[in-house]
Amino acid sequence: MDDAAIIDLYWARDSRAIDETGAKYGAYLTGIAMNLLRLAEDAEECVLDTYLAAWNAMPPERPGFLRAFLGKITRNLALDRLKRLRAKKRGGGEPQVIFDELSQILPGGDGPEAALDRKELLRDIEAFLLAEPERARNMFLRRYWYADSVTAIAARYGLRENAVSAQLMRTRNKLRRYLTERGHII
Repeated sequence: MDDAAIIDLYWARDSRAIDETGAKYGAYLTGIAMNLLRLAEDAEECVLDTYLAAWNAMPPERPGFLRAFLGKITRNLALDRLKRLRAKKRGGGEPQVIFDELSQILPGGDGPEAALDRKELLRDIEAFLLAEPERARNMFLRRYWYADSVTAIAARYGLRENAVSAQLMRTRNKLRRYLTERGHII
């Protein structure tokens, strides 16, 4: 079933929307959740929560790109769950490594000013990534959006892990310089 038909099912409040979403995007969403959470039970629950969140969001929202819409929901739910799990038991693992790598680039903070700064920051990161060569951009997204391991990225692109790590470090350094030039305090 195509995305428009699935969205129409959500809008009609037809429960088949959940089944069709699962059939088409279940594996994709589970992959996102597993990369962050590393436990099948947590990932499965996160995907089920994604279906509920999509059900509650449509209507009024009508996503233009259902895959990205669902992927973003899953990623955010998985990150929230990961924060809760880490609060209960301090742990490391791949997601912690990813956060540590990015913490050297991205500023933190709370409040309205920080929220506005985050919007500007996201626009600048998007512009930076669009200007990067496709392979460097895709490797960066695989690592920091999809939480793929360096090993998985190396296998995907037929490279050695050292080459992937070096490419990611170069891209992070370029991003840091780019953001600093645009006035972001890092």
